[in-house]
Amino acid sequence: PVIPCVVSQWSVWSGCAEPCKTTYRVRRRHVIQEPRNGGEACPPLEERAGCVEYWTRQGTECKQSLIPALITTGGFGKARKKRAAADGNGRAGYCVEFQLVAIMPGCLHSHHSYTHWMQYLREGHTVCVECQHPALDSRSLHCYGDGSGSKNNQLLHWQAVGNPRCKGTWKRIRQLDTCSCPSVHSFLFI
Repeated sequence: PVIPCVVSQWSVWSGCAEPCKTTYRVRRRHVIQEPRNGGEACPPLEERAGCVEYWTRQGTECKQSLIPALITTGGFGKARKKRAAADGNGRAGYCVEFQLVAIMPGCLHSHHSYTHWMQYLREGHTVCVECQHPALDSRSLHCYGDGSGSKNNQLLHWQAVGNPRCKGTWKRIRQLDTCSCPSVHSFLFI
């Protein structure tokens, strides 16, 4: 008889491969039954996902300059706020306005539906990025990569989550304690 490949459930995600860097985490599964007699082949046994760890293995905070701001579309925040309210963690966040200085061409080549928002990034535009729980660190009360403590006109780095080739630089304009980001150029710290 034809016997298809059978694999186990995914393992839990590993921690980040290295602290203080935009890197990856891994999950794996193993083959329970090899395919036989022309049965369906085995699917991939390993998956990787982007991640960043903001604390060293010794428990000290990473240096800000090493870490780009990780951003995603503002629409992700609506679901995040609902989860935070359900968890009873409705801690107020803040927003930061940035002027986009440089954008890598990789932002224009996003083929997945969850990366289409990257095509609207344009050099010179002002964008609004929201810092909310859980990206709002409870120890420092800021989001990593928000530019707090940076000098005026200092170029800061950002990277879009979901497409590692979509990254660039921006300058911090100001922090807003109450968020009123426009929907088109609204983003979220991860």
